[in-house]
Amino acid sequence: MKNIVVFGAGKSATCLIAYLTRICSEKRWMLTIADSDVEALKKKGTASPELKLVRVNVENSGERNAIILTADLVISLLPPSLHILIAQDCLFNSKILLTASYVDDEIRRLAPLLEAKKLLFLCEMGLDPGIDHMSAMQIINRIHDQGGEILVFRSHTGGLVAPESDDNPWHYKISWNPANVVKAGSSGAVFRENGVIRKITYENLFEQTGLVKIADLGSYAWYPNRDSLAYIGIYGLESAHSFIRTTLRHPDYCRGWKNLVRAGLTDDEKPVDAIGKTVADWSQAVLPFVDASNRNLYEQLGLFERDLLPVDASSSAKILQKLVEKNWKMKESDRDMIIMLHEFEYELNHQTVLLRSQLIVKGENALRTAMAKTVGLPLGIAAKLILENKISLYGLHIPIVREIYEPVLKELEKEGICFQETIN
Repeated sequence: MKNIVVFGAGKSATCLIAYLTRICSEKRWMLTIADSDVEALKKKGTASPELKLVRVNVENSGERNAIILTADLVISLLPPSLHILIAQDCLFNSKILLTASYVDDEIRRLAPLLEAKKLLFLCEMGLDPGIDHMSAMQIINRIHDQGGEILVFRSHTGGLVAPESDDNPWHYKISWNPANVVKAGSSGAVFRENGVIRKITYENLFEQTGLVKIADLGSYAWYPNRDSLAYIGIYGLESAHSFIRTTLRHPDYCRGWKNLVRAGLTDDEKPVDAIGKTVADWSQAVLPFVDASNRNLYEQLGLFERDLLPVDASSSAKILQKLVEKNWKMKESDRDMIIMLHEFEYELNHQTVLLRSQLIVKGENALRTAMAKTVGLPLGIAAKLILENKISLYGLHIPIVREIYEPVLKELEKEGICFQETIN
């Protein structure tokens, strides 16, 4: 009997666990969910003879290793900094590992050992990164197979609030890790535009946004996402004069967030002395940027409250995170929304073609979110295909090869995750 082990039962785990519970029930496999939060485990687990819930301190090597030893395949939904602990144990015990996170240098250094062991680690297997890679590569390879040359590639993705649940001036609510929301963009961005390499610092990231129209939903702002250049070669688009991957937000969000960055309220490095100080004391640095047009944004976020700062909030980013968690919390019936849009410009048969491929997914409620669905299902589907020997790769991979993206995208369509294309 095969056993899938999932580390992490947070916001993004809901739909993955439901999907794997169903698959394991059908196939008589076992599913083990491990987390340090007992309440989170209880909320995510449903009664099933194939399901086992285990409390674990993931930083305890004995506890962690004992669970990994029971697995045929491991999925880590832990914070990215903890993946290496799981990865090292999976490598030592020859266990397949899947994550939804970017490949970092620590994981990358394991690649030669994975090759030697003929062991598969599949990373960047969530939404962004994940579905963005798979859907883009399917189109890129199709265009290349037709003899086309891609000149422009833009990929936009946003985890947003659905219009029917949009009731705050930021047009945003938390459907994934709030710490990542606060830190988003902090490494700045680099991309290619009209043949020129452009670098944008964190301080300017939310200043220099663009706009893109989404069918039936209106216009959204985008800001560049991390290092787009790293994917030019991976996608085989060296000939493209413009290549950028972006994050989508409502324009009001970017207008408001840029001032929080300017004021240093997203800083996670500089210590804050919180003792005896109020939220309003801490947020004074934003006051020069506050006027009648944006004051309601900062009032809604609670920046001017006279409540004492939490003594365990050691940095501005952590204080802001607590405010975000409190004031951007989804109500039980709220629905979130995922938007993904790929824009291509390519030449085929001496003609210029514009192609747009758009995905819109809405959540059911605050638990079964679109974010949880689009992050979790690619992982679950890949796990099933691997254990069925329908994906037989080894080494360190992201989902850019046909053997991965073709069957996974086909299964995602069955789960209601479908792209719509328009060509001009």
